[in-house]
Amino acid sequence: MSAGGSGGGASEAIPQNKLIAFGAAGGLIAIYLSYFMVQFAGPAFSFIGALGAICAIVWGSAAVRRVASYGLGTGVPSIGMLALGMGVVATMFGLAIGGIAGPIVAFVTAMVIGLVIGALANRVIGMGIPIMEQSTTEIAGAGTLAIVGLSTAMTGTFMFDVVLTEIVATGYIALIFIVAGIAILHPFNANLGPDEKQDRTLSTAFEKGAIAMIMAGIVSAVSAGASAAPTIVIGLAIWYVSFSQYNKYVVRDAYDVVGTGLLPKEEEESE
Repeated sequence: MSAGGSGGGASEAIPQNKLIAFGAAGGLIAIYLSYFMVQFAGPAFSFIGALGAICAIVWGSAAVRRVASYGLGTGVPSIGMLALGMGVVATMFGLAIGGIAGPIVAFVTAMVIGLVIGALANRVIGMGIPIMEQSTTEIAGAGTLAIVGLSTAMTGTFMFDVVLTEIVATGYIALIFIVAGIAILHPFNANLGPDEKQDRTLSTAFEKGAIAMIMAGIVSAVSAGASAAPTIVIGLAIWYVSFSQYNKYVVRDAYDVVGTGLLPKEEEESE
């Protein structure tokens, strides 16, 4: 069942344009702020890169929600993996040639790739989804910023030589691919159905983004350019707040809230 019914768009309390600004601007600003703060004030500020990744993840999950509301079905996980696939290619290219402008080059490259893939999906494969091109463009950009943000949180920089040595060569790029990909695709999957609500889905995105931030903090413990403790602690705080909010939305939207499903106590059985 699609969020907005079969063949229709999902209803939005927060306009997509605001979510684009939140993800794109918030992601890039946080990535650059993290980089410069680490350079001038020390590794303790590497966590800001993960905040940028959360901004991108929330944006990406909102884009998945919009395009999936047209009835992608099992394509929801696939489009999340597609986002990170496009993101890895764009990130490596952008950081390799861009230098200090690497994140911006990667971001623009990703959106071009996303636009091409969306056009192929609609005009060659014939999916016929009106917002396909825009959505794949957004998802690719969000996936790229999530990768760059988490890489910056893990290493304290987005410079290609460091990312290649400490993220790609070590295999941590696979961890980023999985945690960021799931964070983008899972929120809609976890909430889909005729009663799906934007706020509940986005609260899940914040919660999954926080888990990705915690994972980045754990990895950053082995990097001299990043600090693990602030990233883990702030990630845990965001997770707690967002999961608590998600639980409130679930209770609000549920038809009925019953017991835990545990077996009854002995005295209850006798009654």
